[in-house]
Formats: sequence, structure tokens, C-alpha cells
Amino acid sequence: MDNGVRTLSIDIGGSGIKTFVLDGQGNPVTERARRPTPAPPTPEAVLGELSQLIGQQGEFHRISVGFPGVVWSGEVRSAVNLDPAWVGFNLAEALERTTGKPTRVANDADMQGMAVIEGKGVELVLTLGTGLGSALFIEGNLVPNLEMGHHPFRKGRTYEQYLGAASLEEKGRKKWNAYLQEAMANLERLFNYRRLYLGGGNAKKIEFELPPNATIVPNVAGLLGGIALWRD
Repeated sequence: MDNGVRTLSIDIGGSGIKTFVLDGQGNPVTERARRPTPAPPTPEAVLGELSQLIGQQGEFHRISVGFPGVVWSGEVRSAVNLDPAWVGFNLAEALERTTGKPTRVANDADMQGMAVIEGKGVELVLTLGTGLGSALFIEGNLVPNLEMGHHPFRKGRTYEQYLGAASLEEKGRKKWNAYLQEAMANLERLFNYRRLYLGGGNAKKIEFELPPNATIVPNVAGLLGGIALWRD
């Protein structure tokens, strides 16, 4: 990878939008910048915040974006924790128009997983934030747009409804941790994964001892995965 190529990496979340620039080896060359996700988080409002962040990051040659929803070829197909106006919005094309730089967009958990996996066997990534993100890899190959957080978990409710930020605030850490342990046991039986990676802003609130095949990864991995989107 050419060290001269700089990638602007963007992580759009339900509560915050973060960005910095990476060199060709995936090392940050600017300080991470963050702005709160606007309310309501429409495409226009989020792009307005992004324009402020992008202006602080200096020179870059291409853009990678992690988005909290299903993304097909740069177009958003679901955005449960943002705004319905995102559905059908082509974020890649919008950023290319405003910046003049080539842009690739992926599910945010997929992008985080690209930064942390070992590329061996079945590996599962869960991101614990406003919602619940998920990414599945088999021998380093991504199964895109898993969106497991919206699958049924217990009592007719989804994994995200039990493990998202709203549940953590409502039920408290003790119950939230119990739900997470139960979910991990379910998912290990379902996927028989070799490794589980737990990321996102609420991963730091895990209070039980993890099994040997589970690891907490830094939240910044959501940005560091930006280089991986350009690996052909």
C-alpha cells in the first residue's frame, strides 16, 4: 500500500460522528474529530455535520464510511437508529459530489470487523452502542449486512432491544450484562465461531469474565477499518 495515499475514515453512529485520516498503512495521521449526531439525524443534517468534520482533517485522497445499517453499493437500505429518509439515499455518491473524492460505504460493524479479525475460521463481531451491530467473517471473507441485532432474541423482542443503549439505561448494568451473556451463548451455538470480538462504546461496561475465545476491541477500530474497504 502506498504511504502517500491518505484515506479519510468516517464512523457514523446513533450518538456521534467520528473521523480521522489514515496513511497507506492504516496509521492515523490526524487527531480523531467528533461531533454529536444531529436530531433528527436526516441525511441533510448528518452531511452538514460531516462537512464541518471534513474541513478539519486536511488533505486526503479517498473516503471510507462505516454506516449503522444495511448498505448496498453505497446506497443505504436500512437505518433503524437514524432517520427513515436514509432509505434509498446513496451516501457514497453524495460524498463524492461534495468532496470530489472516491468514496466507499459499508455497514459500520463490517468495517470495524475488517480492522480486528485474524482471518481464520468463523469470526463474529458485535458492536455495542446505540444499537447492536454485527459482522460475520469466514476465513477472512465478509458475509455482508448481517444485521443480527434485529433478529428475535427472547420474548418476541430483538437482540438490539435487549442490548442497545436504551435497554442499558432502562434495565441497568446488571441485567444488561446478563442479557449479553445469554446472547453470547446463543450466538456461539448458532455460528460455532472461533473468535468473538466485542466493540462499540458500551463494550467498556461489560462486567463479567469473558470466555477465552472472546475479546474486547477498541472503539477506534470502527475508523481503522477504513483502509480495508479499499483492499481489492
